[in-house]
Amino acid sequence: MKVLVIGGGRVGSQLAKQLLMEVDDVRVVEFRPEVLAKLHREIPSERIIEGNPMTPEVLEKAGINEVDVLASCTRVDSLNLVMCYIAREKYHVPRAISRINDPRNAWLFNDTFAVDSSFNQAEIMARMIEENLSMGDMRSIVKLRRGNFSVVEERITNEAQLIGIPLRDLSLPENCVIAAVFREGKVNLPNGDTVLEAEDEILAVTDAAGAERLSELLNP
Repeated sequence: MKVLVIGGGRVGSQLAKQLLMEVDDVRVVEFRPEVLAKLHREIPSERIIEGNPMTPEVLEKAGINEVDVLASCTRVDSLNLVMCYIAREKYHVPRAISRINDPRNAWLFNDTFAVDSSFNQAEIMARMIEENLSMGDMRSIVKLRRGNFSVVEERITNEAQLIGIPLRDLSLPENCVIAAVFREGKVNLPNGDTVLEAEDEILAVTDAAGAERLSELLNP
């Protein structure tokens, strides 16, 4: 996978460093001298393309014609929108992702400006707070489908309501699926006849409503 990061500030540089441990090719476009001086100390210089990202020559030098994902991480929302639009409409980049700096601008980051995904720190924090309030001790491992689903993990206590009840009788919502049950050091793939026991650890894929219902069943 090839990723092009626009903006080498704190967010862009950290993203690039993380990606360099996981994907084949990552490049960062940056033009501010003070940022470039720091960026060259944090990631390999051959990964840095110096120049204005609004210039086609700079983008093409960075290999925009070959990248799979463009991530625009600048501190200017209007620039991030323009970069996503140019990437998708002019260079046909398969996926464009953008940072949102001002939450009031979040409504702009959609298909109209060719933004596939965006990350709004205020919204993410609000969702985390809501999730922690509704899920109790349940732990969210990973987010799926733009955060609409989660993979969650929980240990069943002795007082849980669902102990001794077959899965088919738990009345779980349609979007809540128990994918695995860990018991005595072994992983078991559950079916409708599976009966959960105290000290089992369950792994479930669920949306917010399913997580809330599952949390209720895990309580006394």
